[in-house]
Amino acid sequence: MTQPFNYQTSFILDKSHFSECFEESVTVQTPWMLYRKGLILMLVGMLLVMFSELNPYAAWFIFSLGILELVSSYYRQPWWVARQMLSKAAKAEVKLAINQDSIHISSFYIDNNMQFSDIELITPTEKGWLISHNSNRHYISNRCLDKATQDFLQSKVSQ
Repeated sequence: MTQPFNYQTSFILDKSHFSECFEESVTVQTPWMLYRKGLILMLVGMLLVMFSELNPYAAWFIFSLGILELVSSYYRQPWWVARQMLSKAAKAEVKLAINQDSIHISSFYIDNNMQFSDIELITPTEKGWLISHNSNRHYISNRCLDKATQDFLQSKVSQ
């Protein structure tokens, strides 16, 4: 009789984990889609400055918002990682338990138990796994998984 699958580990939410999470989970956008909002705000602000009787401070504010949006789009990964490092979850220890029926992620701030029957999609990435559960996406890095656990998750992808 075979033993049911059971794996437990823990890891720290550090800068390298957040960087990997961003790289593996963010969808790639074309440059037009990435910078569209900033360019439109800049164009509207520029047109308001040049051709409108609107208060010049408001028009310049809209133009400046466009520039800020372009900069934040260009530096979106460092900006996202910095926000995560400033969050209360940064540098917290996370316990991960994977068994035959579920994936359980817990820390001081979160306790999330995902049943495999409720998981919508498990997507392997180059460095880990994206788990879609209740319209949320979770990332599990291969750095904290052994080969048997990776094979187990791969078998769940096939089902």
